[in-house]
Amino acid sequence: MRTDKLRINQLSQQTYEWYLAYLHAIDSKNLELYSTFLADDCVMQSNNNAPVQGKAAIVEFLSDYWTSFASLEHDLLNIYGSDSSFVLEALNHYKRNDGQAVTIRAVAFSDRNKNGLAASVRFYTDTTPLFAPIAA
Repeated sequence: MRTDKLRINQLSQQTYEWYLAYLHAIDSKNLELYSTFLADDCVMQSNNNAPVQGKAAIVEFLSDYWTSFASLEHDLLNIYGSDSSFVLEALNHYKRNDGQAVTIRAVAFSDRNKNGLAASVRFYTDTTPLFAPIAA
């Protein structure tokens, strides 16, 4: 994970550290660790796809999705909001399964419940370059 381009961070230090650990779990593709950040009734939505309801369903969804690329590194640009609801603007640096590097702009909206767990996660990004055939 990269934080050297982070310009604006409106989170408290405690929530910022929680969020860095959350993003580290994603970047390391560690489903077991990632699931510890989710409320049991968490809802995840990606772009215009149907929402994924519940921690178990999210873990199942990600276990498939995370195999579609070799690696991911978040490059944080801005974090706006409060400790309970915030949005991240980032560059996501992927390595495709064919070894090609792809960088994609993304935003992710997160809401945390009263226990500090992710209750809702919505991310918006055009992943077309991640899955497009290699140009000859």
